[in-house]
Amino acid sequence: MDARDFHFVMIKPTHYDDDGYPIQWLRSAIPSNTLASLNGLAEAARNRNALGDNVRIHLHTYDETNKRVHPEKIAREIRRRGGKAMIALVGVQSNQFPRATDLARKFMAQGLQTAIGGFHVSGCISMLDEMPAEMVELQGEGVSYFAGEAEDRRLDQVFRDAWAEDLKPLYNFMSDLPSLEGEPTPILPSKHIQFTAGSHSSFDLGRGCPFQCSFCTIINVQGRKSRFRSADDLEQIIRDNYEQGINRFFITDDNFARNREWEPLFDRLIKLREEEKFDIKFIIQVDTLCHRIENFIEKATRAGVNRVFIGLENINPDNLLAAKKRQNKITEYREMLQKWRAHGATTYAGYIIGFPGDTKEAVLRDVEIIKNELPLDLLEFFYLTPLPGSEDHKVLLSKGIWMDPDLNKYDLNHRVSHHPKMTDSEWEEAYQEAWESYYSDAHIETVLRRAAAHKKGRPGNKLFLMMWFKLMVQCEGVHPLEGGYFRLKFRKDRRSGLPIESALSFYPRYIWEVVAKHWAYVSSTWRVYRIYRKVKASPDRHSYSDIAIKEIEKDSEEALAMIQETRGGVEAVAKTARDASIVKAAKKRAVAS
Repeated sequence: MDARDFHFVMIKPTHYDDDGYPIQWLRSAIPSNTLASLNGLAEAARNRNALGDNVRIHLHTYDETNKRVHPEKIAREIRRRGGKAMIALVGVQSNQFPRATDLARKFMAQGLQTAIGGFHVSGCISMLDEMPAEMVELQGEGVSYFAGEAEDRRLDQVFRDAWAEDLKPLYNFMSDLPSLEGEPTPILPSKHIQFTAGSHSSFDLGRGCPFQCSFCTIINVQGRKSRFRSADDLEQIIRDNYEQGINRFFITDDNFARNREWEPLFDRLIKLREEEKFDIKFIIQVDTLCHRIENFIEKATRAGVNRVFIGLENINPDNLLAAKKRQNKITEYREMLQKWRAHGATTYAGYIIGFPGDTKEAVLRDVEIIKNELPLDLLEFFYLTPLPGSEDHKVLLSKGIWMDPDLNKYDLNHRVSHHPKMTDSEWEEAYQEAWESYYSDAHIETVLRRAAAHKKGRPGNKLFLMMWFKLMVQCEGVHPLEGGYFRLKFRKDRRSGLPIESALSFYPRYIWEVVAKHWAYVSSTWRVYRIYRKVKASPDRHSYSDIAIKEIEKDSEEALAMIQETRGGVEAVAKTARDASIVKAAKKRAVAS
């Protein structure tokens, strides 16, 4: 045994399902960006001998969405190998905090120093006057917290304290957000790839957001001043990952279109793809005005962007204004989506249900409007959720308004507050029926027809993605962003406070669930696959058109239901016209002078 070894164990925890079992898969979707970032920073600390030349630093990474975590087994292995250790539960969101708490207590019981970081800790430290009771209780048991970001060699300090067995109760870097340029490559060991759905990874090129959306935590955790990596950083990230077979990436920036260096970044990717023939593809997130940036969409698709997530959030201007999302202009939605479609990108959008002006009838009407009038491929629905770290959460807390005390439900897939107009059941019904409506067989056929009509439409890809979204909600009861292949459940991993089920009760039900779900997968997929074959075989597939993909004059757009039937739609058009008139007059004055 060598006492000069230090083990740094990084674990990205999952969260519990409604029955109290960790949500885990044989193959999960996309690896954790936080885990990749921290692993890259830890590798850099190891390479520079952050604990001195005589201490060997060993790194261990676990993504609990696809790998079972055994605290006792990990502790035994550390004792067998010798040395000291620190457990880091990383990237912990509010819905993952209960699971992180259970894991932390098990590691502490094994005598291992444990710390928790991520959006829940950082958001609470940033926005609340006092630390929440569940955090205070865990801190009192010896668990440390890390608030903020670990760049700028901040791990060195944590490593030294852990080596001295003297972790501080709180490492608070929220007032000192670091630069990202020149920081180590976010990267995971290649062993993680075999547990994901493909050769995918994720990284960020920028953090922070200048907008003020009241439901958002990013602005209060990552700040309102944007910070970016350089084109050289991006190339190094791609090359390091490409060497180990990773060629599909999710760039997790909340809004890539607001990255002032977007063009040099895209140019570097274009060079890698077109000159060095790198087979790389990307998913990015943008706002609804990205098409107004000259050449942005053109260069994005040349750079390999084939899927784009758009923060649509709502089509009611009054709702957007109430949430302080003033940057979204419903008058721009159609043009923006049509431009992405013209360049062959698959479009996703997020849609929030539960703004103050919503009713069940209005929500379902708006979903129908989106289906009919916007050329959108995939739509993800979320409950309006007062996430710890957001302005919404702080306001409700200060007013003593009820919020569900179970943090495990704060996954945007559960209702955790009451609505001013809808009853609890109406809100829940609106959410479920919105999913059912958008992913009905009829609308899947419509999306496939739109795709088949375009030479870059990729209807097969649309079919796969739409069925993924439909089946995760319908069969697994989880949001598609948490989905994966083949759900795993382990009898003894149940949430603390819930009884461990007997083997005679647990295993027959689990087996039945697996059989029933896969029957639903097969039957639903076969039914929709027949629709796909019909669409592909249609002799007039290339001539298909509908109001969503058809270009219409601006004057005619004002007659759309999206304008006429939404709260504030007509006024939004009028405001757009006024703004355009002001800009035009200003240009005339400039020319005249």
